[in-house]
Amino acid sequence: MNFELTKEQQMIKQMVREFAQAEIAPHARELDKTHAFRKESFDKMAELGLFGIPFPEKYGGSDGGTIAYAIAVEEIGRACGGTGLSYAAAVSLGATPFLHFGTEQQKEEFLVPMVEGKTLGSFGLTEPNAGSDAGGTRTKAYIDGDEWVINGEKCWITNASYARQVVVTAVTGQREDGKNIITAIIVPTNTPGVTIRSDYEKMGVRASNTCEIVLENVRVPRANVLGDEQKGFGQFLNTLDGGRISIAALSVGIAQAAFDKARQYATERIQFGQSISKFQAIQFKLANMAMEIELARNMVMKAAWLKDHDKPFKLEAAYAKLFASEMGFRTCNEAIQIHGGYGYMAEYDVERHLRDIKLMEIGEGTSEIQRVVIARQLGL
Repeated sequence: MNFELTKEQQMIKQMVREFAQAEIAPHARELDKTHAFRKESFDKMAELGLFGIPFPEKYGGSDGGTIAYAIAVEEIGRACGGTGLSYAAAVSLGATPFLHFGTEQQKEEFLVPMVEGKTLGSFGLTEPNAGSDAGGTRTKAYIDGDEWVINGEKCWITNASYARQVVVTAVTGQREDGKNIITAIIVPTNTPGVTIRSDYEKMGVRASNTCEIVLENVRVPRANVLGDEQKGFGQFLNTLDGGRISIAALSVGIAQAAFDKARQYATERIQFGQSISKFQAIQFKLANMAMEIELARNMVMKAAWLKDHDKPFKLEAAYAKLFASEMGFRTCNEAIQIHGGYGYMAEYDVERHLRDIKLMEIGEGTSEIQRVVIARQLGL
């Protein structure tokens, strides 16, 4: 086993870290305060080729692989959780399904602009009544001539305001066993009948664009099916497996930011005549935080390595997502405790990290769903 990053991966890590700390981190607190999405950051990410890291060169990517991509997610998330979420969703949820399931024409028309960062990717799965129970999708689509007619509502959809298209899941029929046939359909966001709103008041990740999408008699060409018309459900489960690596990497980044601040504060804060880093109670907190961050990072890297080598990674992705997100919450919570009263104040940032990390235990499959996935993979 070789735990060293390649020279290319080390270069990407250094490049993204320097960019994120210089161009993203300085704006994070203000974006959180104003619930604003900073498009300039994403334009600069596009210039650096960050959206193309895991994609083949033939589609404008750099063939960097999942490990390099996870490194980029961690570094961006370390600078700003909300910006990291939108970046991760654009790549893993928005663009990757086109790579795995799209036709060559769809890849040229939709994937290439996302890889180049000319538009963000967006994936419309969650509905008001279909979250963990994604099979309970109520959005429906039927064929009328050469077109799909779609009606339904999607909620909490990342990046839709900045996407040329959204892939939406819709019920298109019933199987022999009575279960719904769910199809993934590409919907250009400028199609008549598509309404996109972004006015949620969120607890955290406020720098990320989060949208509600309403589809009223939306008509798109029949050719806009992504992948197999009968296998949309399986396709998005596959997509979520890869997305869990992203969320795990983002969790590590947010946790690392909280740890860095707590460690620095502990060395500077003087109580009882010495820095609080000299007290064993604080040392043990920091030791546990550092240990858990490294364990989570290693699990992320293992899942990413398996994916890069075309090996089964569903179980490892669930391990990584579950452990990293719950570790991240513990770490951010302890960071506030180390800061004491100052940790409750916005100017020290650690309270923002706690608010940001909480979504990681919910999005891309809740912690409870991860345990279901793990149990099934264990044959239980």
